[in-house]
Amino acid sequence: MKPTEQLHNLGQSLWLDNITRGLLTSGTLARYIAELSVTGLTSNPSIFDLAIKDSNFYDDAIRQKREEGKSGEALFFELAIEDLRHAADLFRPVHEATAGVDGMVSLEVSPTLAFDAANTIKAALQLHAQAQRPNLFIKIPGTHEGHVAIEEAIFRGVPVNVTLLFSADHYIGAAEAYLRGIERRIAAGLDPKVCSVASIFVSRWDKAVEKKVPKELHNLLGIAIGKRTYKAYRDLLASARWRKAAEAGAEPQRLLWASTGTKDPAASDVLYIKALAAPDTVDTMPEKTLLAFADHGTIGDVMPVDGGDAEKVVAEFTKAGIDDKKLAADLQTEGAASFVASWTDLLECIESKSAALTAARF
Repeated sequence: MKPTEQLHNLGQSLWLDNITRGLLTSGTLARYIAELSVTGLTSNPSIFDLAIKDSNFYDDAIRQKREEGKSGEALFFELAIEDLRHAADLFRPVHEATAGVDGMVSLEVSPTLAFDAANTIKAALQLHAQAQRPNLFIKIPGTHEGHVAIEEAIFRGVPVNVTLLFSADHYIGAAEAYLRGIERRIAAGLDPKVCSVASIFVSRWDKAVEKKVPKELHNLLGIAIGKRTYKAYRDLLASARWRKAAEAGAEPQRLLWASTGTKDPAASDVLYIKALAAPDTVDTMPEKTLLAFADHGTIGDVMPVDGGDAEKVVAEFTKAGIDDKKLAADLQTEGAASFVASWTDLLECIESKSAALTAARF
């Protein structure tokens, strides 16, 4: 049995953190579904930026849409939705077999809206309607303003992948926004089953502190934050408030591990996958990490529901001068800025390709 299948059988969903038109048209994604137990997919502006920049798979579509008068964000979202519809259709059997819990793909609203609740809500509703797929998440950042948008999107029946979460506190804020949306649906007599995940970014913690702490603390903080957050997740699912929503028919907002590719070349390339093994969660992996785990990964101890040694480990970082609350806030702010930079680069790439393709015709 492949390690990926073992992880799937443990109760953790394996999603691919990548999408390209070549991945879809070559049959590679279909093979990952059949052979590596992949049951979902995530995307972000950085992924699409690289996909469009480093291939010619999108050239014909860009040329055609440009001739139709489309440009900028509108052109990009049409490209992205074409890819994600294709991927969503590949995952549709999983979605149906799991009664809508799994088999999801994700599309992010413009990162420039991270601190704009009203326009995030508008974009989420528009993109989900445009995609016309029940197994498509709209990604909304878990900022303070994002909480307002998450609640409203869930209330309106839009599945949400909450992104840019870096701590247990961030997770709790996102989970409460989700739950408020569900409770409003219950009060309004609407179906409370609206799928959602809350994405905790892991490896960026270790990258951020690697030059600030002793070597013996390298690659430990992200996992400790993950364990702390998993405890918060389990505590919420055991709460009377959640049980009341569940009795009305609501599904849990699953915890999702993001940023799980190892950034330290001296560490195991499957470090985070092994450490974050836990039932009722999702792990979205870069393609390189997925293939590495399928080749030589092993499953160790399942993540403890009580957080295990998380607080002890975090305390060691506190002694070393790391303020985890401040760092979580900084990482979220930096992450939002990074996505905006990728978004700007993506739109410039599309514009540049559009101009070059138009010029090549004359």
